[in-house]
Amino acid sequence: MASTVGAAVPPAADRPSIGVKLAHGFGAAAFGIKNNGFDYFLLLFYGTVVGLEPGLVGLAILIALLFDAVSDPLVGYWSDNLESRWGRRHPFMYAAAIPVAVTYFLLWNPPDLSQTGLFLYLTVIAVLIRTLITFYETPSSALMPELTRDYEERTSLQAYRLFFGWVGGNVMSILIFGVLLTGPLGLRDREGYETYGIIGGVLIFVAIMISALGTHHKIPSLSKPVRATEQFSLRRLFREMVETLSEKSFIALFLSTVIFSIAAGLHAALAFLLLNYFWGFSEFQIFIWTITVILSAAMAFAIAPWATRRLGKKKATISLGLLAFTVQPLPVILRLFGLMPENGDPILFPLVLGINIIDLALIIAVQTVAYSMIADLVESNQVKTGRRTEGVYYAAITFSRKTTQGLGVLAAGMILSIVAFPEGAAPADVPEDTLWWLGALYAPLLLCLWLVSLYILSRYRIDKSQHEANLAALNERG
Repeated sequence: MASTVGAAVPPAADRPSIGVKLAHGFGAAAFGIKNNGFDYFLLLFYGTVVGLEPGLVGLAILIALLFDAVSDPLVGYWSDNLESRWGRRHPFMYAAAIPVAVTYFLLWNPPDLSQTGLFLYLTVIAVLIRTLITFYETPSSALMPELTRDYEERTSLQAYRLFFGWVGGNVMSILIFGVLLTGPLGLRDREGYETYGIIGGVLIFVAIMISALGTHHKIPSLSKPVRATEQFSLRRLFREMVETLSEKSFIALFLSTVIFSIAAGLHAALAFLLLNYFWGFSEFQIFIWTITVILSAAMAFAIAPWATRRLGKKKATISLGLLAFTVQPLPVILRLFGLMPENGDPILFPLVLGINIIDLALIIAVQTVAYSMIADLVESNQVKTGRRTEGVYYAAITFSRKTTQGLGVLAAGMILSIVAFPEGAAPADVPEDTLWWLGALYAPLLLCLWLVSLYILSRYRIDKSQHEANLAALNERG
């Protein structure tokens, strides 16, 4: 077992300053921008604008996901054990800034290639950007348990992170619909996406640098790597990661997050197709829709810490989730049975929009509380193993969040292929039967995924009292 010298209790203050919370949280805008593009526009861009078969888009992202299964935990383990004058996390954050920005630009500016060429191009770029974003997101996220040990304060830190992640991505959606895709081609304007790639790359670089520089002064008070008593080897690496990831509460949270991410990815990949084709909303209405996401994120910013204080993390997540996840697919299900206003009815847009604003706020709050539960696993594992392994835990969650683009986009692409959704068609040219089957496959699958995610989460066992007992045990060790 590794020595515990210098690792028992992180010396960082239990209540980080607003400046630290803002800097740490703002960095999530980089992941949010990347996710927004992958979740909402990648399938639309490559499938209907560039002309790559939707199933191949999903396959390319799935292949990248397989690379993530190896690279993510390795990066997490590396950042847990790195010794440098800039600490364990910040060297990775600084190193990732330029490469992530460049690859994001390349994603939206593909050359003119055949189907095979486009598939290979997308696959390579997807592998690169998803690996490079791990070099930033995993160490950056892993800072959170080091910045505070307080049970509720960790939810507050995570609330800042999710707020900026959602707002950062949403700002790009507003840019897309309010500026870049306002020409006669609308959502099918290739040049608009190319400009989007340039702006997105620059903003990702800015977000990473602000976060790294804004938390740089905390490096001396962050946890130091534990010096192992045995020489490094692949056997030791594998054994330590198995010890870290075998805790039952982690397994429950990880699997729940994977299912959650698949559901979120399915919803996101089809979101604008549903808005434009299924509901018949105009591009101006979709623009209004994107703006209101900021309102939902602001509501979640308040809801998540409040729910944690009142209910505890697990109960808050399950209670908010049951409400949010049953409501989200409900408008589509009602439409399938003819119980929603027809497209073009003046009441339809405000009705669906109002439901989405409240429901999305609840979903973001669920994400916030659930992700903050990861931090409490760190001390639980430290009590058992003597090691602080924030990086490995957050690498697992980074991986699970990437399944949003992997399995979620794959499922969305398969649905589009099954219903034979026409490439590049205007909304009026898509048959009603195609749209009905799109909704019939989408809504029940989404509901099942959400509910399965909540059921798995119910197996998580660390509450506030257990967390405080873990901190007391570590304090006794000194």
